[in-house]
Amino acid sequence: MNQNSTPLFDAIMRYIDLKPAYFRIPGHRFERGINSRWRDVVGDEIFKFDLTETPFLDDLAHPGAAIQDAQDLAREVFGSDHTYFLVNGSTCGNEAMIISTAIEGQKIAIPRNAHKSAVMGLVISGATPVYIMPELSREWGIQGGITPQDVETLFQEHPDCKGVMVVSPTYYGVCSDLRAIADICHAHGAALLVDEAHGAHLYFSDQLPEGALVQGADMAVQSIHKVTGSLTQSSMLHIKSKIIDNFRLATNLRIVQSTSPSYLLMTSLDMARHELAMHGKEMIANAVELASYARKEINQIEGMICVDRELVGTAGVKDMDMTRLPISARKVGLTGFELKSILFDEYGIDMELADYINALAIVTYANTKEDMDRLINALKDIARKNKGKKEIVNEVFLPSLPDYAMSLREAFFAPTKTIPWQEARGKIAGEMIAPYPPGIPVVYPGEIVTDEVWEYVENFRIRGRHLHGPEDGKLMEYKIIDPK
Repeated sequence: MNQNSTPLFDAIMRYIDLKPAYFRIPGHRFERGINSRWRDVVGDEIFKFDLTETPFLDDLAHPGAAIQDAQDLAREVFGSDHTYFLVNGSTCGNEAMIISTAIEGQKIAIPRNAHKSAVMGLVISGATPVYIMPELSREWGIQGGITPQDVETLFQEHPDCKGVMVVSPTYYGVCSDLRAIADICHAHGAALLVDEAHGAHLYFSDQLPEGALVQGADMAVQSIHKVTGSLTQSSMLHIKSKIIDNFRLATNLRIVQSTSPSYLLMTSLDMARHELAMHGKEMIANAVELASYARKEINQIEGMICVDRELVGTAGVKDMDMTRLPISARKVGLTGFELKSILFDEYGIDMELADYINALAIVTYANTKEDMDRLINALKDIARKNKGKKEIVNEVFLPSLPDYAMSLREAFFAPTKTIPWQEARGKIAGEMIAPYPPGIPVVYPGEIVTDEVWEYVENFRIRGRHLHGPEDGKLMEYKIIDPK
């Protein structure tokens, strides 16, 4: 195919050139109805791309022209059998993968570190989750990978499992052994679903781990906006499989996608694919080079540590995406949360996230050496100012997975009541709790708050650490499901 073409962009330009009298949605009528303060800053042209299913522009729900051509070009670039543009982010892609793999009465394996969209997929499908716990690096407080051995054990215990979902790479760049996991899944007649939201760039570099589709995944979802050049909320879903019902998947996508898809988002996917097709190898090589430079310099700073490849071969880690920079200042007494705050408040450097041990920088092709030097110099200054402070030691002892009293779907729709957290032992959870670090949910709605889970969470609560999921972030109160 002609990867130098941009079919959706060209179709929109053709429509704009007509200068039609416009009586359709949206109501702003190109740039004319947009707030002048906004237009004065960003200009007019971009608003002309915010259109609907006009002539020339195709229909995302039933594509057959420009959108289909753009998806086919993406299919070729990523090596899939079918590719779908997503305008509701990777969230809707994960949901579509799950509801296309298992329905009520069937089982699907979900990693405990899955994005919350996986929970929503289970609520929609009604499938029974069989949870897989990723390994954990206690030293770094970083979630590791899913091992092939754990997947094989899962099928021995649940031979009727319809599919396995794996997050690879993770936020921190951790990659599981997808090739081995794919072989195990296929030997048991099951599908491998990969949340590859952070991995679209892997297909364009020999210096990085292989992409999920190359390793045998049946479906993979990518947030093209996270590390390449599309706009936020735009993603792709790829199928490369003989066991996935493509018609069923396309139908399920209509459940989770907007019926008013943004042509700005879809055009950004078309243009990002074009850029990757034309210059992807150079782009990602630049990201790898910048990250390598920064990692080397950071690890020469006394008191600072940047994760290198020491995790490979441990904690279920098959490989690492080296464009991710998990940075720890624990040797100079700073948590990752503190490091992230200091970098922003005092140096104007905004990191992606933090946990108790690390602050994470994501390096892309669009960063510059000046960006890297600014980060390096700030870390040097922080290390100097905090030299001599007591080193922080991570303490992560995950509790056993709790039993569940009802399915996620039942729990989602069940009535809840709020009780004091101190009374939550033995109750049916009405909210997820995921302490950070390590960010792995220790209880989902519908599961029993065991003594072990309660004590683990309480240890985080009394120390004032981050708890994701509960409506009351301080966890003075907690929602439970009342069977009555």
